[in-house]
Amino acid sequence: MKTEDQVDRLTSGEAQSTDNVLDLTLRPQSLEEFIGQNKIKDSLHIFMEAARRRSEPVEHVLLYGPPGLGKTTLAHIIAKQMGVNIKVTSGPAIEKAGDLAAILTNLEEGDILFVDEIHRLNKLIEEVLYPAMEDYALDIIIGKGPSARTLRLDLPRFTILGATTRYNLLSSPLRDRFGATYHLTYYNKEDIKKIITRSAMILKIEIDSGAAELLAERSRLTPRVANRLLKRVRDYAQVKGDGIISHALAHEALQMMEIDGAGLDAVDRRIMEIIVEKFKGGPVGLSSIAAATGEETGTVEEIYEPYLMQLGLLMRTPRGRMITENGYKHLGLKPPDDLQQRLM
Repeated sequence: MKTEDQVDRLTSGEAQSTDNVLDLTLRPQSLEEFIGQNKIKDSLHIFMEAARRRSEPVEHVLLYGPPGLGKTTLAHIIAKQMGVNIKVTSGPAIEKAGDLAAILTNLEEGDILFVDEIHRLNKLIEEVLYPAMEDYALDIIIGKGPSARTLRLDLPRFTILGATTRYNLLSSPLRDRFGATYHLTYYNKEDIKKIITRSAMILKIEIDSGAAELLAERSRLTPRVANRLLKRVRDYAQVKGDGIISHALAHEALQMMEIDGAGLDAVDRRIMEIIVEKFKGGPVGLSSIAAATGEETGTVEEIYEPYLMQLGLLMRTPRGRMITENGYKHLGLKPPDDLQQRLM
């Protein structure tokens, strides 16, 4: 569950209600327009072209990786380039087997069913999904007790396209039923800069190269965050300047939003500061960090930790979490003399 703070964080890769219109406007419509993830794009191009030549639906596809990297966008691109309809749902939204049956029986030949957060599917729903994915058939139990019987309904050939941020939470039988699995990784700075420049052009925003580079540096290498920052900096430039985003105006706006040079916001820094001040830099258990910060353990582990660890500011040890030497330096503090010994 998202807390109110998470929903409002500019640097969160999670989708927010204010992103909807922006995401639809800026969403690439083809693999050619999609910037970054080149190996995945090359593989998808061959994958789809081969299916087209055989006049078959594409095999079931699983996309996984951190939030905000383009899983939903790729799903819509696959549907558009295959010339088929896409139906969108999510794991938590399918509560009963009847819900899944209603969706599947309304699909047409070649349609794509996009299931976001597929790792959150109920296990009973998964059991119904297996024959649908393998045999394009739906088994329905009619009646109860000794008189119960199974009715098998044939389904049109369709494609399940699943997306998840938690690949490890998918059951092995479900993972094995996907014909193609792609791991989306964080983008490089140059690709993020290209995304910002493209978005600025679509939104008719004037931005200089230095400002685009500054936003790219602080976007956590995540397109969704980059576009969100661009939107907020545009607002600042319109009120405080002449509407043109210069490097100086972008820097002022990011300072006001408390987003530092590494893309950390006030919440990220507060977590690090609490570990240093209350737990002497660690090692400290996840539950203790959560209690001290007022966040849930899952929120700390899934939302805040990954980026801090990616930057090398925080690390996990067998005894708990610890601030690294780079973490101390980022906070402007001197690392303790026994830090290396504690890290071992």
